[in-house]
Amino acid sequence: MDDTLLFYTHPSSRGRLTRWMLEETGLPYEEVILGFDGAMKTPEYLAINPMGKVPAVRHGEVVITEGAAICAYLADLVPDLRLAPVPGSKARGSYYRWLLFLAGPVEAMLTAKQAGTLAPAMSAGYGTEADILRTLELALADKAHLAGDDFTAVDLYASGVLGYFMRVGALEPRPAFVAFAQRHAARPAALRAAARDAELATRYPPAGA
Repeated sequence: MDDTLLFYTHPSSRGRLTRWMLEETGLPYEEVILGFDGAMKTPEYLAINPMGKVPAVRHGEVVITEGAAICAYLADLVPDLRLAPVPGSKARGSYYRWLLFLAGPVEAMLTAKQAGTLAPAMSAGYGTEADILRTLELALADKAHLAGDDFTAVDLYASGVLGYFMRVGALEPRPAFVAFAQRHAARPAALRAAARDAELATRYPPAGA
């Protein structure tokens, strides 16, 4: 690969999950740490992500935002590592299904729950909390992987989402959720990523600090 991967992040952001994915790929990357002091709203960064948020990854002239999209893009850069199932396979269908379910209904519902602004089930794509939890539990019960027999980006994304929302108390720590998140959070790449963000957190305060 000729183009450098530039990784825009903050240690107290969803960029933690993107760093884990970058570490899984083994690809070289350069990190750009943006503080919550206005650095994400500068004209220079808004030209990269007009939302003024992290994470974002720049790969040559390509800019990718949104955690699930970044994970999927990075997985496709290293096909030999099988971080995404083979296109056209049954596992690839499950990969897309659960990646988008997590990035859409699950995150939307849990974020709304944290804010105390859950929409009526008929109006929201996420339905009810009971719908979400039942679907997640059925998907994860007694399973090591969500798509096929190998670890893929959807397992990483699921572990990150589950782990975060359980830590902040927005998601009930059901045994299936805890077991799945803990299994994958113990991967060497996850531990490397967590150690780097823990180091950076000592120098870059979270929002509102």
